[in-house]
Amino acid sequence: MNTALPIHPVVLCGGSGTRLWPLSRKALPKQFAPLVGGKSLLQLTLERLALLNADITCVTSEDHRFLVKETVDNARVTGRQILEPVARNTAAAMASAALLAAPDDLLLFAPSDHHIPDIALFERTVRTGIDAALAGNIVTFGVVPSFPSTAYGYIEAGEALADGHSHAVARFVEKPSAAVAEMLILQGGYSWNAGIFLVQARTLVAALREHAVDILQACENATAKASRDGSFLRLDRVAFEQCRADSIDYAVLEKHRQIAVVKFEGLWSDVGSWNAVASLHPADDAGNRLSGKASALNSRNTFVHAPHRPVVALGTQDLIIVDTPDAVLVAGAGCAEQVAEVVRKLSLEGCTEATEHRRVVRPWGAYDSIDLGERFQVKRLTVKPGARLSLQMHHHRSEHWVVVKGTARATCDGTVRLVHENESIYLPSGAIHRLENPGKTVLEVIEVQTGGYLGEDDIVRFDDTYGRCAPQPEAAATATSAATLPADLIAADTA
Repeated sequence: MNTALPIHPVVLCGGSGTRLWPLSRKALPKQFAPLVGGKSLLQLTLERLALLNADITCVTSEDHRFLVKETVDNARVTGRQILEPVARNTAAAMASAALLAAPDDLLLFAPSDHHIPDIALFERTVRTGIDAALAGNIVTFGVVPSFPSTAYGYIEAGEALADGHSHAVARFVEKPSAAVAEMLILQGGYSWNAGIFLVQARTLVAALREHAVDILQACENATAKASRDGSFLRLDRVAFEQCRADSIDYAVLEKHRQIAVVKFEGLWSDVGSWNAVASLHPADDAGNRLSGKASALNSRNTFVHAPHRPVVALGTQDLIIVDTPDAVLVAGAGCAEQVAEVVRKLSLEGCTEATEHRRVVRPWGAYDSIDLGERFQVKRLTVKPGARLSLQMHHHRSEHWVVVKGTARATCDGTVRLVHENESIYLPSGAIHRLENPGKTVLEVIEVQTGGYLGEDDIVRFDDTYGRCAPQPEAAATATSAATLPADLIAADTA
């Protein structure tokens, strides 16, 4: 058995995360939210796949590239991030990754938002699928079902294959009704479809050419014209937009002949609802499951997610309570699958909390919108050590920066100064400015914005470390001509 051959993990990082609102939102889908032990599902996925290979490819969107890169760094793995200019579902994502790999590479495609606690068992199970993949099969992994779920698709196993660990797939079953799910469990031979695949790059490309040649051709054009930016690999937008959106299940798997299934007998969840999140926490004698600063009194079967402040459930039953800094969800446990409908309703009403968090992650750190009025906004900025914001200008607002922790390097119209704790600097509207953290600890700044328009689109960028603008040399040179501090002053500040 070829269990020692190298495997190249590919993590599919798409998804809007509306089913776990208000924690998960369009700007911060569930794979990036801290759900298990303070870690995100993506970080746990990367750490799990690192047992197979610490060089991991992630396929994600342009909007989430910095979230993925930060998580990759936190998980202490390496690898590139393939950036999709538009969402086109799993068939296009997998096709692009296969085209960018060597033909003989063994690729393990894994979703970014699944929870698998027994990582050693997962590694062993994946390796038992190598022989079937080398024999030209697309190998899928079926989870041994623990109850008749209506939330998952099913795989029916057929005849045993020669490798001794896999079976031919007889058929795929769509998410069934409760009665059908019970029948499948009682009948035996069925497993949950985990959406994890092991396949040689050449095998997947050949299957796409046979069953979805239009998707393959669009991805061939998009990868041939891809551009590199550090660890980011951007697919060509014009070519990729021509690709139709389809899942790998519909585009290939349900039509292909050589599909094998390997059973995984450990715990697995796609964490697709708040009930699934609740099941990740231990229950007390009354069936309550509590997270963070939550507590329950005279309550039964209540789940409370309270990471920021005390939340008490008193005399409740069969409830889901999720607290975030700017939105709260209170739902009957039987309504967990309807949360996405709530998000759609809030979006139609123009509620920004439907899609965006108060705290917004940026490549340099993050900002938290603390307060907002008619002509003012207060933000708390946290800037990573050595990071800096873009060199920028605002037409309609002025800003005051008050340093509350660390030391900032502030540029304002070519003048550079260090701003220490309990000191501030004023930036008038129209001033070309930049905030930097020259130190070795996190910089915290309170930013007070005042003016007639405070939208995030009132930013003109002249220079940016993170590739978010085309450099404008003349303006940048004007703003930075005096931006050199004495070496001994910088050294003293960053020590």
